[in-house]
Amino acid sequence: MARWDAGRLSQQQAELVSSLFGAPELIADLSWGQMDTKVLHVRDGGTHVIVKAAGPENHHIGREITAHSSWTRPLVSQGRAARLMYSRRELNLLVFDYLDGTLVEDTRLELDEDTHAQAGKILKTLHSQELRVDDEYEAAATAKALSWLDREHRIDQEVEGEVRRRLAEYRPRPREVVPTHGDWQPRNWLSDGTAVRAIDFGRFGFRPAATDFCRLAVQQWQQRPGLEAAFLAGYGDDTRNKDVWRIDLLREAVGTAVWAYLIGDERFESQGHRMLHQALQEEPAPVRGGAGSSV
Repeated sequence: MARWDAGRLSQQQAELVSSLFGAPELIADLSWGQMDTKVLHVRDGGTHVIVKAAGPENHHIGREITAHSSWTRPLVSQGRAARLMYSRRELNLLVFDYLDGTLVEDTRLELDEDTHAQAGKILKTLHSQELRVDDEYEAAATAKALSWLDREHRIDQEVEGEVRRRLAEYRPRPREVVPTHGDWQPRNWLSDGTAVRAIDFGRFGFRPAATDFCRLAVQQWQQRPGLEAAFLAGYGDDTRNKDVWRIDLLREAVGTAVWAYLIGDERFESQGHRMLHQALQEEPAPVRGGAGSSV
């Protein structure tokens, strides 16, 4: 007998979804095709849901479960994120309410000021839930960036050498960290033509707030004047500190360029290389101030 998921999930994952909904029907496979993550639009009678699942070695689903279990509730209450209906961490499986809308990326809304203003407001809601001072974040983030460089990649050898030099010279300090999305950009925004909504919290974690600005800063904000200002107006302030913004951007760039190469996403890899180029345009400013000035 043919399975409802057409073999996209593991047997155990598919059976669990069947036990939840009785007669699930696969409407569409919305997966990116990256890694082994599956995103399925499923219907059971008049109920539409999103089933998201991955294999046992995938760490992104666990991060997303953490985000939706504890940190997305204000967004859900505002209609800005999907309600988590069910999750099984040991099976790397989540079930969400289905959200109407289409991805903002590659549509006219990608460079729309109101879209960016809404995105800024949504992000501020997420960030504002908690603030901590982390004495170890910077050292760990730099070590992780260096570990990415130790893997196979297509970063120019001279560029790699300069990145390693700057990472080695940078002196870590305590940083204020907040709950972050980790991949805040139009590929993770939905819009129904009016309201913007957030999806894919697979890179959720506590980081400096400014790290959620990195991808926008080297993409959309450079394509159209006014988008950055609109976003910041929605967000309410600018959390970037020029003393550390370049190093934040540099570490994000390394991870993006190497990870995207390893999974074969050439478009995202190109984004990582653009981030590297921008981060290397000028030296980070001398370190000064304490934790409160470093967000």
